[in-house]
Amino acid sequence: MDCVTAQIAELGAMQLSEDPVLQRHEARHAPLSECPVLPGNGVTLLRSAAEALAAMFDAIKAATDHIHLEYYILDDVRIGGSSLIDLLAAARARGVAVTAIYDAVGSLRMPEAVVHRLDKAGAQTLEFRPLNPLRRHFAWHLNDRDHRKILVIDGRMAFLGGVNLCRVYENPPDAGVASTPAQSFWHDCAIRLEGPAVAAAQRIFLDTWTRHGGDPLTNRTSFPPLDHAGTHRVRIAPSAPLERQQLYFRALHEAVATAQHRILLTTGYFVPARRDWKILADAARRGVAVDLILGGHSDLPAALHAARALYGRLLEAGVRIHELQDGLLHAKAVTIDGVWSAVGSSNFDRRSYAFNNEVDAVLLGRDMAAQIEDLLTAWAARSTEVTLDDWRKRSLNERGQEYLARLWERYM
Repeated sequence: MDCVTAQIAELGAMQLSEDPVLQRHEARHAPLSECPVLPGNGVTLLRSAAEALAAMFDAIKAATDHIHLEYYILDDVRIGGSSLIDLLAAARARGVAVTAIYDAVGSLRMPEAVVHRLDKAGAQTLEFRPLNPLRRHFAWHLNDRDHRKILVIDGRMAFLGGVNLCRVYENPPDAGVASTPAQSFWHDCAIRLEGPAVAAAQRIFLDTWTRHGGDPLTNRTSFPPLDHAGTHRVRIAPSAPLERQQLYFRALHEAVATAQHRILLTTGYFVPARRDWKILADAARRGVAVDLILGGHSDLPAALHAARALYGRLLEAGVRIHELQDGLLHAKAVTIDGVWSAVGSSNFDRRSYAFNNEVDAVLLGRDMAAQIEDLLTAWAARSTEVTLDDWRKRSLNERGQEYLARLWERYM
């Protein structure tokens, strides 16, 4: 162990020894996987898609060696007068390697010109699980989707979260809930990572590229030395159901089971299996304050109806439910007991558990937990709380739509 690494480990041990709540969560969380809990990271919470994209664009402009992108949706999003594809092409022109993975279903509406421009600029691209059997890299796992959102810059900085490279994020907050999802405002969040955890995100990207047939990459310094960049303890939690990896959901279940005080959770799509919603109800019954910030509108109405069908069981257990009404909710974040938090791409639904490749950052520490709690509390304050009485008075039409949605929930 080198001197810097030893100092980081010592600092992390001191923080744990001084905080029994953090120590308890760390003790329950650490044995879940061989993926290490890495101390010494700098973590910045990006509280909106506009803030996240602006930070990502700045990082792309400053890249000197390579840019790796792995996104469910890849499009030429424009923020602050800058175009993503123009920035990537400019990076290639100054000698930066650009490599992009995009999901065939998520990017189905992406104009062909986007990939053509990247290819023309000299970027390397990989379509994940093409739908056309004549396309390169086609495989008979059409329900296996790459829902991850990863940007790695020079092996030294990484971005994770719910934010896609999608043009809906160009819509301003005052767009609210418009006539179509494409014209509405989307609530989202992400994080910027610096320090040892960046190498873990890098490995996930490179593993996907190699496993799914990407061409050999140009020689770059993918894993430069990473020094102490902050005080956050981070575990990067990949999920790949076909590869039997479910680290994030195992970690989340363990954290909820360990919770003694408070759980704040937001998700773009809330269609949990019985085992998933039941852990939240059980936590509320044993006295934990459980607040869910969910969407009051959705680009997938069936998912919204499937979620509302479950409200009664959760409300009866003491869970509080808040529906955000002034836009569409796409964020995925949770904080527990003021010490355990996660931000990433996993929704609280069957699809994220059973089908999608996801990536989430588990964050151990009070500073980031406080920031995430502040964000989620602000969203809850501007939301409409759903009471058990409200839920019981819903119309026959709503009940019918909920029933139909539950019939198809396993595919949502």
